[in-house]
Amino acid sequence: MRLHRLEVEGFGPFRSRQSVDFDAFADDGIFLIAGRTGAGKSSILDAVCFGLYGGVPRYDGGEKRLRSDHCEPDDPSEVVVEFSTPSGRFRVTRSPEYLRPAKRGGGLTKQASAVTLDEWTDAGWVGRAARAVDVGNELDDILQLSREQFLQVILLAQNRFSEFLLANSKDRQALLRRLFGTQRFEDVQARFEERRRVAEQALGARLATVTARVEEAERLADEAELWGESSEDSGAQAPVARGNASTEDRLDVLRRAQARAEYRAERRASERDDAERRSAAADAALATAREEQRDQAERDRARTALARLEGEEPLIAQARTELSDARAAESLRGVLAATERARVALTGAVEAAQRAQAAWDAFGLPADDLEAWAAERTRATGAWQRALELEGQAAALADELQTAEAAVDVIEARLDEREADRATLPLQTIELTTQRDDARRRADRAADLRVALDQAQVRAAAVLESARLDIDQIAAEQDLARASAEHASAQTALAQLRRRRLDGFAGELASALVDGDPCPVCGSHEHPSPAAHADPVTADDVASAEQQRDEAAAREREESQRAATLRAELAVATSRADGRTLAQAETELAAIAAEHADSLAAAEKKVALDAELQEIAERAERLERDRAADLVVLASAREQLAILTQRRADAQELIAEARGDAPTVADRLAEATTQVAAARSLSASLAERERREAALGESAAEQDAALASSPFADAAAVQVALRSASALESLDARITAHAVQREKERAILFDLELRTLPEEPIDLAPAEIASSTARAAWSAAVDDAGRASGIVERLAGLIDSAASEHARTSAQTAEFEVLRGLADTIAGRGGNTRKMTLETFVLAAELEEIVEAANRRLGDMSTGRYQLQHSDALAARGAASGLGIVVFDAFTGQTRPAQSLSGGETFLSSLALALGLAEVVTARAGGIRLDTLFIDEGFGSLDGDTLDIAMRTLDELRQGGRTVGVISHVEAMQEQIPAQLTVRATPEGPSVVESR
Repeated sequence: MRLHRLEVEGFGPFRSRQSVDFDAFADDGIFLIAGRTGAGKSSILDAVCFGLYGGVPRYDGGEKRLRSDHCEPDDPSEVVVEFSTPSGRFRVTRSPEYLRPAKRGGGLTKQASAVTLDEWTDAGWVGRAARAVDVGNELDDILQLSREQFLQVILLAQNRFSEFLLANSKDRQALLRRLFGTQRFEDVQARFEERRRVAEQALGARLATVTARVEEAERLADEAELWGESSEDSGAQAPVARGNASTEDRLDVLRRAQARAEYRAERRASERDDAERRSAAADAALATAREEQRDQAERDRARTALARLEGEEPLIAQARTELSDARAAESLRGVLAATERARVALTGAVEAAQRAQAAWDAFGLPADDLEAWAAERTRATGAWQRALELEGQAAALADELQTAEAAVDVIEARLDEREADRATLPLQTIELTTQRDDARRRADRAADLRVALDQAQVRAAAVLESARLDIDQIAAEQDLARASAEHASAQTALAQLRRRRLDGFAGELASALVDGDPCPVCGSHEHPSPAAHADPVTADDVASAEQQRDEAAAREREESQRAATLRAELAVATSRADGRTLAQAETELAAIAAEHADSLAAAEKKVALDAELQEIAERAERLERDRAADLVVLASAREQLAILTQRRADAQELIAEARGDAPTVADRLAEATTQVAAARSLSASLAERERREAALGESAAEQDAALASSPFADAAAVQVALRSASALESLDARITAHAVQREKERAILFDLELRTLPEEPIDLAPAEIASSTARAAWSAAVDDAGRASGIVERLAGLIDSAASEHARTSAQTAEFEVLRGLADTIAGRGGNTRKMTLETFVLAAELEEIVEAANRRLGDMSTGRYQLQHSDALAARGAASGLGIVVFDAFTGQTRPAQSLSGGETFLSSLALALGLAEVVTARAGGIRLDTLFIDEGFGSLDGDTLDIAMRTLDELRQGGRTVGVISHVEAMQEQIPAQLTVRATPEGPSVVESR
């Protein structure tokens, strides 16, 4: 990769556009980026990294601060990086997100970040991508380096220079993997790991199933104390050394525990029924006591409530008196309100008359006959209306005149624009032709992409199918386990029936004996003690049990066949999925579908571009016709402009006559209108005052008459007695509620006093304790019976399923051991004492070559003292090994960690290692060429002699056409490197870039 040009504007310390031509330093091969501390030297490298990757090396996550603080709101922010790789020559234009003035409404609005990627072709720069995600994908393919790798191989940024030397094996492996393309070895490891995992899961699942079921059965037996002989007074003892016994022995012991569990379940069921009868009797006694307690509490409450209501009677009598006075005063409310309104209206009329008189006196005009004066003045203003209209239309007329002038300017500008537009048509034709050819190339890939899309769809469907089959297989295994348990249960039931059938043969023979007849067994004619036939089992019962056993066996075979079928289908689906996960398959499908859609869209775009080319040809003809028409319209517009100019002069003359001494005609009319309004307002207010005085007299007389016929002495007494409607309702409701509540409490107390309830509070504690104790005993008996029954069922199922699964576990063990040994070796486990994976082993060989290339320079830099050595020593705490780097010190004859070097020694070693890495990568056929290298600071830690050694090393880097950029403020380097790029801070604040 080689950088050619950098342009920066509104970025970091740079406000105005600054350009850096890296090709100008190609002949020198090495150049210095110099400047005072803080001027912005490292910001040049920040701009390169931002342009290529959208971020900066020094402050990750600070993209929003990339815009220069020196920028005005309207200033743009942009970085342009031009570079070349074996794939071609490219240009990236990127701008960060920042705030700019809003186009409407004022204030600031967010300017979104933007990026474009262009490629240089024979026809010039051609757009390749314009969305951030598309540009990122394109740059990944072009650069072949992530941002972190770029910073470690090409742009050795400040504070990150020594990262590759001091990195651990894991971080170093990530960089080397991308550089040397060793992902395929990781894929091999992943495939073997997947095969081992699948085999281990299959074997482990089967072994775990047997172990889990046996352990679960033993846990149940432990919890239920089913080992050995047990009684109600002594606990059972578990068998000794259970963990060392074989699975068959453990199953035999469990079957004996199952028989004890069945006997215990029968006893617990009988105890449950007895406890249930005792609990029902105790609950009935408690319910009776609670009912009597509730009635006793209600009686006491009614007594208390009735006494309280009797004590409130004086307050209720007072409320009745207040309600009566308020209702009497309510009839006088309207008369008093009318009198008060008349008095307020008179006051307002007097004040209005005073204000009108003062307003009229302010004009200093005669006041003899106001109405006659107002009429005369109104007639005088009629002659000024036409002038007022013209004055109001003056602005519109001026706008028309301005519009006419603008129309002439627009037509003239349109003629110029069409002429310029016609001149751009040839260039547009070339651009569209280039775009059409690019669209044709992308459209030609549609058939191949369709095939790839079909294959990706098959893989995605297979991934989904394998997930579904995996769930179905688990369910089938569970169904098989249940069927096996049912088969075992049926077999056990049949064996028990056969045993009972044999045990009952004596009773069956005894039931047919007749006194005096010979016994069919012994021949005796006397039968002193015949056997009892207490547990009869017929041959039909045995036959029915055999049929159930056969049906359970058939179901077990069916479930086994279904599980085997699902395993085969799952293997087929997994093969079709080709090792993809669901996320990988969906991502791959989406990517191919997007490329296919882009190819189809390109075909449509080609058709559209052909149409655009045809339209451009037709557009050229239209522009010529429109030019002739615009010349005719221009002549008409100039004539209209002359007419409007004359109209404006006539209107100005008439307005001057009507305005007189006033500033405007409108002002003269407004003054006259105000005087007329003041005269008429004074006349009306005087008449209104007289009318209000008469109305007040009438209202006062009506109020006096109403008070004389009422029980109140004056209006003040009426106001005291008045109440609001809500207060009246509240008083009435309070009186009514008191009466109703007193009668209600009397009725309740009468009914309860008839019952013979005790005066002392009833104690429920004895009945509640008896009920709670009986219910707890019943609940415990129910739980015990349920647990005993559940233990029997679960224990039988676990024993039978464990026995059937145990027979299938030995076939897979040998194959798994072979596969595990191979996978562990590749993955750095087991006998691989260095814990090196296959990929790490390959990268270790590459690292040895890198170290060898680095030592060719480090020996000279350190005057023969230091050599880097590749280390495959076993890492601590089980970490991966194989990619370590240590330093051999010739002075001591010992190796030591790279972290023990001093600052200057670390700088020289890191520089040698970075250059060795670049050399090895460049030497690989088809590898990445590193034609541009930047080093940011670090030279200040070197003494004079060591600095000379470093300078000689840098000078050697120019071989092969490489260009090296060095950032430093060391004066000795400024003297030794003639080609320099100086970053200088101006007195105004922003920095500028100068080349020499």
